[in-house]
Amino acid sequence: MSELNLILLGPPGAGKGTQADRLRADFDLPYYATGDILRAAVKEQTDLGREAGEYMGRGDLVPDELIGKVMLERIDSDEARDGFVLDGFPRTLGQARELNDALEGLERRLTATLLIDAPDEEVIRRLSGRRVCRDNGHTYHVEFDPPKNKGFCDQDGSALVQREDDKLETVQHRLEIFHEQTKPLVDLYEKEGLLRHFDGTRAPDEVNGHIRATLATLRLEEQL
Repeated sequence: MSELNLILLGPPGAGKGTQADRLRADFDLPYYATGDILRAAVKEQTDLGREAGEYMGRGDLVPDELIGKVMLERIDSDEARDGFVLDGFPRTLGQARELNDALEGLERRLTATLLIDAPDEEVIRRLSGRRVCRDNGHTYHVEFDPPKNKGFCDQDGSALVQREDDKLETVQHRLEIFHEQTKPLVDLYEKEGLLRHFDGTRAPDEVNGHIRATLATLRLEEQL
């Protein structure tokens, strides 16, 4: 298998970021997460950031044409020549078609779409309890990983805040959008034989082991 071109799919808070870190370390792949890219743009107040920030603050999806251009530029880069991990793109059927057309133009193809799933109540529990330090972005959770001093970062002492997109109402809205607009991707990639299912409620090490075994099987199948 010359390339590992992977999509991470699933609701917010299902553990895609954690598994992306493992994939990046295991296979030396660049990781392109729309959320990280857009939050950086918002913080830096770039043109993309100012426009995207209005949508993100409401919990809405950033329009296809806005995020599509950013992500496709990264796929067609030297660092992504041997593969990539996409998180948050595509999120809609329109974006999926855009990605497929771009890969065909580059004479490349997707290896697999990894669906890491979790029920809505677990997603809400995970995201609404998350807190981030204001200065350096260190992450905590009020239930799973609380700071030693309530409301303050253990590492730099800065105040902990709740991101706008982690607030309960926004999380619920994000889940509604996921079910309405992103779930059709499950059917698409299932039909194309690219979808692989993983249980996001299991321990991260177990999910990672399952993913590694799945990718190993795909490599073997390609050699047959």
